[in-house]
Amino acid sequence: MKENYPPYTITDKILNYVSDIMKKIGEANYFESLNRYPELRRKSRIRSIHSSLAIENNQLSLFQVEDVINGKPVIGEKKDIQEVKNAYEAYEQIDKINPYVVEDLKKIHGILTFLIEKDAGKFRNHGEGVYDGDICIFTCPPHKLVPSLMDNLFNWMNEVKDIINPLILSSIFHYEFVFIHPFHDGNGRTARFWQTAILSHWEKAFKFLPIESMIKKNQEEYYTVIQNCNNVGNSTEFIEFMLKMINNTIDEMNNSKEMKDKSMLLLSRNEQKILECIKKNVIIGTKNIIEQTKIPDRTVRRILKKFVDNRTVESVGNTENTPNKKYKMAE
Repeated sequence: MKENYPPYTITDKILNYVSDIMKKIGEANYFESLNRYPELRRKSRIRSIHSSLAIENNQLSLFQVEDVINGKPVIGEKKDIQEVKNAYEAYEQIDKINPYVVEDLKKIHGILTFLIEKDAGKFRNHGEGVYDGDICIFTCPPHKLVPSLMDNLFNWMNEVKDIINPLILSSIFHYEFVFIHPFHDGNGRTARFWQTAILSHWEKAFKFLPIESMIKKNQEEYYTVIQNCNNVGNSTEFIEFMLKMINNTIDEMNNSKEMKDKSMLLLSRNEQKILECIKKNVIIGTKNIIEQTKIPDRTVRRILKKFVDNRTVESVGNTENTPNKKYKMAE
């Protein structure tokens, strides 16, 4: 397989994840629902902020994060509360930045670490290492190389942004940014934010997809994969990991009860009737659906085909050429 720069390899696993995600983007009720329901967007944004900060040991609960964002008083560490305010402001700026401009990245880092980091928005001017307790497990590139390394990374992104799928490109950036570790503090939350920025400028719904929550659930693997990539000198395993996180996040959101309730509101009255009919009967034939819903034959068959195609329902048994196909809700 062809090696690339920054070093990574396109594997079958990567291609399969990209294919699955692209298909789900086209089908997912979640993405359509986000466009219709501001409360879903807000809840997803709060989950993203809470999870990304929790990865960095922010101690506020999800409910406390929501209260801070809503302007309510919260008992907690001043630094933790400020991090929430900063993160919310940064995510509010996501449409106003260019994810392929390094100065915009510095601006976002400045917002994320406002009143917390004295060098907010400035590249580090000293050596850094990643520690496991008292043991240094990774020595970051020398600070004198940081400006050129970041310029090289952004130059590469601008060269390939119309060639490499953003799902892959954003994952490569995420790893390379963490590897360079350009700032004294706030590198993790900046990397996660910037991957979201790259994706959301490609597909708007990614702006509110709480990928950070899935990373938080798999935090130990997240750090292990980064270390593995540091050891082998390429980002292949990290790309696979991040695509898995994105894929799993879409699945989780689509399968949530809140999402299913909202999805029903996106259906036409006839579509809702047919789904309720199938749910009530568990397994039911086409003719029985027509009788019970009083919907015309042709309309019922068209809607059933749509539901099968988007995996809302599935046909039962070998009934390909049977006029009275039986259906059940997809598992």
